[in-house]
Amino acid sequence: MSITLVLILITTGISFYAWKHPAVLSGFLMNPYMVLRRGQYYRLVTSGFVHGNHLHLLFNMFSFYFFGSAVEVLFSYLFGNLGGMYFILLYLLAIVFSDVPTLFKNQNNPSYNSLGASGGVAAVIFAFILFLPLEDICFYGVLCFPGFILGIAYIIYSYVQGKRSADRINHDAHLYGALFGVVYCAVLYPASLQIFFEQVKNWQW
Repeated sequence: MSITLVLILITTGISFYAWKHPAVLSGFLMNPYMVLRRGQYYRLVTSGFVHGNHLHLLFNMFSFYFFGSAVEVLFSYLFGNLGGMYFILLYLLAIVFSDVPTLFKNQNNPSYNSLGASGGVAAVIFAFILFLPLEDICFYGVLCFPGFILGIAYIIYSYVQGKRSADRINHDAHLYGALFGVVYCAVLYPASLQIFFEQVKNWQW
């Protein structure tokens, strides 16, 4: 069984359990006030394994399944036996680091909560884009764009929406999760940057 599938099963199981036990859900949320004032740093990780509803869970895990499976294979090819460990670290560290800006931004707001694996999923998607920037990513199997174009649009959208704070979605986590995915892969495998730019340079519409 792949690491991607194991993480999906764990996340799904914890999310379903938390929905039935509100106290567990409340204890797992990323609440900046509780993290910094009460030292509950575990919330930075646990919040990535609970979701707001079935649709939120489905969207994140569906995306993670397709991109995670590809990145997991790629890491195994590049790093051999260490590939699995590097893949797990990519996902878990992205969940943590994607929430750091939100952590300090809302540290004095006891009522602020966020949850979901979006930061980790975004990191995996952007790791995929870094290595395979010309591969099409499709919306609903109809609207397809090269990954690097969609990636640029995603970063701009997340940045703008994060500044507006017009909805209850943590766009900052999406943005910083995506950036973490790129930085992590660039540090782990510096040639990935050259691979990216060489492919994009030769791209034709």
